[in-house]
This record gives sequence, C-alpha cells and structure tokens, in this order.
Amino acid sequence: MASTSKPVYDSASYRVSAISELKELGKYRYLLGQLIRRDILTRYKRSVLGVAWTMLNPLGTMLILTFVFSNFFKSEVLHYPVYILSGLLVWNFFSQGTNAAISGLVWGGSLLKRIYIPSSVFGVSAIGTALVNLVLSLVPLVIVMLVDGAPFYLSMLFLPVSILLVTAFTLGFGLFISSLAVFFPDVAEMYQVLLTAWLYLTPIIYPESLISARWLPFYKINPMYWMVKMFRLPIFEGRLPNWQEFLPAFGWAVGMLLVGWIYFTSKTEEYAYRV
Repeated sequence: MASTSKPVYDSASYRVSAISELKELGKYRYLLGQLIRRDILTRYKRSVLGVAWTMLNPLGTMLILTFVFSNFFKSEVLHYPVYILSGLLVWNFFSQGTNAAISGLVWGGSLLKRIYIPSSVFGVSAIGTALVNLVLSLVPLVIVMLVDGAPFYLSMLFLPVSILLVTAFTLGFGLFISSLAVFFPDVAEMYQVLLTAWLYLTPIIYPESLISARWLPFYKINPMYWMVKMFRLPIFEGRLPNWQEFLPAFGWAVGMLLVGWIYFTSKTEEYAYRV
C-alpha cells in the first residue's frame, strides 16, 4: 500500500544561502518590477507636477547651494553648477536608496509574516526606484550644462559604467544597513546623523583642490569619494578614470555588494520575527 504521508515543512530547518536567495529573487522579478512601479507612481500621486519633481528636486538644491557657495568657490571651479549637480545626483541616489531600503524592509515585515517572498525584494526594489530617479535626473543635468555653457565630452559615454558601480555599492550598503536596522532599531536614526557627516566629508559642495595633501589620504578611505569621482570625471573633467582611480571604485562597489548580500541573506529567516 502506498504511503499517504505528506512532507512536513519545518521553518527552523530551512536556510537561505546567498545563491538561493538570488534565484528566488529572479523568480519574483515581476513583483520586483511592480514594487518599483508602485513606488514611482505613488510618491508623486497627489503632486501637481508628478514625476517631474524627481528632476526638479536636485535642480532646486543645486540652485540654492550654487547661490550660497559660488562666491567662495567660483575662482576654484569653472562651471560650478555642473560640478555641484553632478555630485548631488550621486549622493541623492545613495542616500535615498539606502533610506528606502531600510523603510522597505520594515514595511514589508507584515507581508513576510503572511506569505513567502524573498526578503531581498524590498531592498532591491528600493535601489531600483532610486536608479530610475537617477536616470531621470540626468535631464536637468544636461539642461544645466547647456545653460552654463559647459562642454559635452565623448567620455560621458562612460556614465553607464559609473552608474553601475554606484548602484552596486548602494545596493550592498543598503542591504547591509537595512539588515542592521531590523535587529537594532536605533540604527535607522543614527544613520541620518551619519549621512549628514558623510555628505560633508565627501567633496560634493567644495572642490577637491581645497583638501590639503595631508588630509587627502583620509578622504580616499571614503567609498563615496570614489563613487562621486567616477560619475564626475567624464562629465566635468572630460576624461576617463585611470586605473589608480577606477580600481578603488571597482573594489568598493564589488566588495560592498558581496558583503551586503551575504550578510543580508544570512539573516533572512529571522526578518519576519524581528520587524
């Protein structure tokens, strides 16, 4: 007589590895796309200008900072509006993406308790939404370059590589910090303070030429120094990064992505009980 016993699912014995989580994420790619679509549409749903705010937000910040700081740095930086906006686009992408990854995982906690979905989908969708906003924000950058009379270089064709590097770093860091925030709720509040300090420790508003040779090695420990540099070089200086510039950025991007993904997936089975 054939056995009629059914397999029993034991959640305690289930472990998600980094590879299996990646496979699961691929299976739920439709949900991932819908989450990105929802975030983009609902964010500006009640706004008169709608998604246009994605482009106007960095443009408005650039105008304010240019008005405040141009008198200080106009002798140091030619086409200062282009300089500051190119840095702001990268910083906004990083800060908005990582913050959204934290809130996305917490928001998805109730859903994780009801049905099975890969928990990484919330972090990846948050970075995906920020990536769409970054691409849209390239439009005001082009407009500012035209108005300011800044030249357009063939090196700007390197921008997809620059965006890929900063996306990999942001995704890895977003997964890492969101995982920490689940176990230590104070991390989310502390992260806002860290972001403020991090912004001023990255040459976005001020030119790199103002950093003394004594302190420059300490600035180069900052991964966002390299992410901003990869994005700014083809636009502002009109050249491709050399190996001494590219390798640190590549190392930070790939290293952070691996560390963030492995750490995040090692805690996957605990998120539903923590959030």
